[in-house]
Amino acid sequence: MVSLIVYAIPFFFVMIGIEYVLSVVARRQLYRWNDSVNDLSLGIIDQIVMVLFSWLSLLVSYAWVYDHWRLIDLGVKPFQVAGVSWVLWVVAFIARDFAYYWAHRMSHEMNFGWATHIAHHQSEEYNLSVALRQGVFQPFFFNFFYLPFALVGVPPGVFFVCAQINTIYQFWIHTRAIGKLGPMEWVMNTPSHHRVQHGQLFQT
Repeated sequence: MVSLIVYAIPFFFVMIGIEYVLSVVARRQLYRWNDSVNDLSLGIIDQIVMVLFSWLSLLVSYAWVYDHWRLIDLGVKPFQVAGVSWVLWVVAFIARDFAYYWAHRMSHEMNFGWATHIAHHQSEEYNLSVALRQGVFQPFFFNFFYLPFALVGVPPGVFFVCAQINTIYQFWIHTRAIGKLGPMEWVMNTPSHHRVQHGQLFQT
């Protein structure tokens, strides 16, 4: 399966570079060398593990549940995108974001979940490079929240594309360079919201 995240990595580095330049111009200390090296190192390790093991195991477990235990066959509908109803794409994307919310929340409330997620919160700075700082075991904890999609018949391709788009979205909210975004704050996870979620004493 094509990884949209791999294609997004150059964009991530461009945005990190822009944020760094803006921080220098504005004379704001948003980056520290040692902290950013740690962020990027964990991001590299995460991607290596994902390529070698995580994506394969998650895709296999999801596909197995979908093939053997799904309760509904959603089938092919009118108004298709890649052979799947655009309505299913939209519903799957929103539902996956909802499942991500609960997986993320439980990773803060359950010891096992926190053990897989804590690396993401160990940075002493808060900038775009922190988005790349991920725990390598986190996908295995989060996967428990995603397997119900296979049970209700969301095809693996649809789920994993929605999952990757959701993951890419999470990148840009790890910044102090963007303030509050007006009405968008009412319905979306924004940099302001996520700064609070990280529990850092930064301007929201």
